[in-house]
Amino acid sequence: MFVSHGAPTLALEDRPARHFLNSLGATLGRPRAIVAVTAHWETEEVQVASAAQPDTIHDFFGFPKALFDMRYGAPGDTALARDIVARLEAAGIAARCDDTRGFDHGTWIPLACMYPAADIPIVQMSVCPKQHPLFHFRLGRALASLRHDNVLVMGSGSVTHNLADFRAQRGTAAAEHTPPYCDEFCEWLAARLAAGDSDAVIGYRDGAPHGARAHPSPEHFLPLHVALGAAGVSWSGERLHHSYMYGVVAMDSYLFRSGHAAVH
Repeated sequence: MFVSHGAPTLALEDRPARHFLNSLGATLGRPRAIVAVTAHWETEEVQVASAAQPDTIHDFFGFPKALFDMRYGAPGDTALARDIVARLEAAGIAARCDDTRGFDHGTWIPLACMYPAADIPIVQMSVCPKQHPLFHFRLGRALASLRHDNVLVMGSGSVTHNLADFRAQRGTAAAEHTPPYCDEFCEWLAARLAAGDSDAVIGYRDGAPHGARAHPSPEHFLPLHVALGAAGVSWSGERLHHSYMYGVVAMDSYLFRSGHAAVH
């Protein structure tokens, strides 16, 4: 699946996306482990966190102290991390383990809402923004069989993520105003995923309405491509949630089910 994690303050604020994530764990049930592909770990080649007990990383500044006091103490899964690297290498994708990396907020913010007991093993994985979305789709495809082991592959980013637009609106009367381009991009994505059109989603930068404005840089959208690839050879995409944070950060979440619509 793919979740939008928003700003770190999602963990503190009364917002629709937080209420949705608070109920999502019960909706999904309990996986054996979770592979969290996070927008906030950018690398040249794929890296997979292999620490047995990852730290909580507070990779932000200027937020309330309550956020810095939060910890998400879920265990890692070293064996699963090594298995993921082996699967990627077998698919011709260079990857390596990192036994020092902790959970950044792209991982622990949504998972603290979804699974607050922090008792499910989590393996965090990076994105490679210099690589094409097709690379990330194929990365996910290499992990597709993990679902047979009750492992959830979760991409964590945002459906729209233009921080320049956010900063321009912050502190103004339009602070929670949603520009039309955000709605147009979100609805385009929902339609393409419902239609099983992976080609369009992979080529969003050129084919989607306002693709470049919705994502001036790709790192917050690439986790969706990994989750999409992990759904397997045939899939259907269901939008479970749609809302905005600060007007311009779309908080949509999608569940991909295998064995339904044909991949183009």
